[in-house]
Amino acid sequence: MLTEAVAFATAFFICGLLHVTMYSGAFIKRNAYASNRAGNVMIDGTKNDNWGASARVGIFIVGNEAVPEAEWWAMAPPHTSVHAARVTASAPWAGWNANRTAVELAADVQRGAKQFSSMQLSAVVVGHSSSSFLGGKGWDEAVIERLTDTLGENIFITTNGLDCLAALRASGIHRPLVVFPAWFGPKIIAAGEQYFSELGVAPAATLSFDPGSQWRGVAPGSMYAKGFGFEQEIEPLYQQIINACDSSVDGVLVVGTGFRSVAIIERLEYSINVPVITANQASLWHCLRRAGVGAKVAGYGRLFTQC
Repeated sequence: MLTEAVAFATAFFICGLLHVTMYSGAFIKRNAYASNRAGNVMIDGTKNDNWGASARVGIFIVGNEAVPEAEWWAMAPPHTSVHAARVTASAPWAGWNANRTAVELAADVQRGAKQFSSMQLSAVVVGHSSSSFLGGKGWDEAVIERLTDTLGENIFITTNGLDCLAALRASGIHRPLVVFPAWFGPKIIAAGEQYFSELGVAPAATLSFDPGSQWRGVAPGSMYAKGFGFEQEIEPLYQQIINACDSSVDGVLVVGTGFRSVAIIERLEYSINVPVITANQASLWHCLRRAGVGAKVAGYGRLFTQC
């Protein structure tokens, strides 16, 4: 009888010990794992949520474009978040006053700036190549001055024009092939060439992307409205850049934040052995570096891995 009682007590003790041990183990793992109600499915409990713990960047983009956000998210390193304000104004997004001493921000830009001002951003970029080009020399700085009135002085503020210039300098590019999207007409292309020339970059050559026979009868300014922005193919762009490069070119610059291009940066650099800069790549890189993020983003060019 005594033996049975001892055996029962021992078994009870062991079961209790196992229960405590199992409970403790579950408690320890609770932060890393979760189970369903049946208790038989274990999953990793904490996922990446793209929270901007390292950098949080705001970008002004064209209202009906998808490319900037898609490319930024493709390239963004961990703990970096991207937030867009959409602009429907025509270029440039801020107009000069009569004597070109100051600019007046378009209503959409001013609205977006007010929203950005409360988001604890690390950087804000006016992601519109056309505005920098058509605004001309001094426009970028004038826009930054006006945005500072709303965003404050503790946020790095930039434009796509300045980002491209910074990326060219960091990459040691002096004679780039400048590639313009098909929807840039002669006026914007001429303004772009002048913009870079006045700011110390002498393009070795320029290329206006040929969108194919189905689009050749469409005026450049009407292409996006007719859906070209969502029908962009990168293989023809890759081949046209390869064909346009010669020994006079020491780099490639693809302008236009709505111009789909980051997917072929690495392939181009491998094929022509010169640095390749694109509009969205340049802006993300510039914002990250100025925010103190030195991440070596793989797959999107030497700019991220070497600069």
